[in-house]
This record gives sequence, structure tokens and C-alpha cells, in this order.
Amino acid sequence: MLICESEKLDDYLNELPEVNYSHPLIINTITDLFNETQTQTERIQTAFEFVRDQISHSWDIKGKHVTCNASDVLTYKEGICYAKSNLLAALLRSQGIPTGFCYQRLLLFDRTNSVYCIHALNAVFLQSINKWIKLDSRGNKKGIDAQFSVNEEKIAFFVNEENGEVNYPKIYTKPNMKTMEVLKQHTDPTLMYTLHLPDRLE
Repeated sequence: MLICESEKLDDYLNELPEVNYSHPLIINTITDLFNETQTQTERIQTAFEFVRDQISHSWDIKGKHVTCNASDVLTYKEGICYAKSNLLAALLRSQGIPTGFCYQRLLLFDRTNSVYCIHALNAVFLQSINKWIKLDSRGNKKGIDAQFSVNEEKIAFFVNEENGEVNYPKIYTKPNMKTMEVLKQHTDPTLMYTLHLPDRLE
């Protein structure tokens, strides 16, 4: 069950340094993605599929850039889940759609070792049905098939609690500080992803 960090939906609309939706690159993308005829649900799906499919996961492509702010993600068209969730939040908050941050603790890589990491995804509030849904824009590949769904979670990873994995239930208004710090402290995405991802939220 999802738990809101704040009872105020407006707190899930705030512009932040990492969710910088007033940046010209974000504004241009908003103009390309959205039109006046789209419903709220259609805008959410459009933004989600854009970030999932058009922004590469840095690990998957052995990328060269560690991105953080939403505008940086658009500039380089890459990022890990922490950065991609910032971009999705920026696109949706710009449309007045409450968007928060959710996290999982997962086994890293093939999920058979004992190395854990924190994985980021988003929760979005659909006003038409008065419901929060999880969206995971990490990016699909073999074994990962995250989809837009109103009725059931179709996210990238499902936790195995017996292996110490965790679904954190809270919907945060801001990206987790530890996840942002790791992005800001590194320039090599492969090294960062292999050795320096946080393994707990706290």
C-alpha cells in the first residue's frame, strides 16, 4: 500500500533543482509531447513512454554521462533510474499532475549476489479515479517489461523479500538525497553503477 509523505497534492507539483521544468529544454519537450486535446491519463502515458523509450539507461548503453537534473537528462538522452525519474516528474509536474518518488531495495545485476542497490521509480496521481499509480521509466530490455497501467503494477522489478529486497511504501515529494548525491559526485556512470549506488534509503 502506498503512503503519501505529504497530505498536500501541491507538494507533489513543486519545481526543484532536479525537477527543473521551467528550463527551455523541458519547455520545448513539453510543446512536442502534449496537446490540448489529450486527457490527463493520455499525458501521463505519453510522458512515461517518452522517458522509458527515448532516454537510454546509462548502464544499458555503457553511457558516458552521469546526469541528474531533468534538463541534463534531456541534453544527453541518458541517465540511470534516479535521473530518469527526475525527468518524468518534471514533465508531469509541468502539466499540473502530482508526481512523487518511490524506491525499492534490490539485488544488483543478475540478482543472485549479495550486492544491493536502491532503485527509483515514480508514483503519479490520477485525479479522474482518485488513485496513485506506480510508473517505472527505467527502460525495457530482455527480462524487463515496464508498462503504463492504471489497474495493475507493471513495473521493472518485483521484490523478493526472502532475499532482503524491499518495496518502500512511501511516496516522497522530493528525490532521495543519497541518490542525488551519488549522481553529483561521479562522472563515470559505469564505475558509479558498479561500486557506488546506495543500498539503503536511510
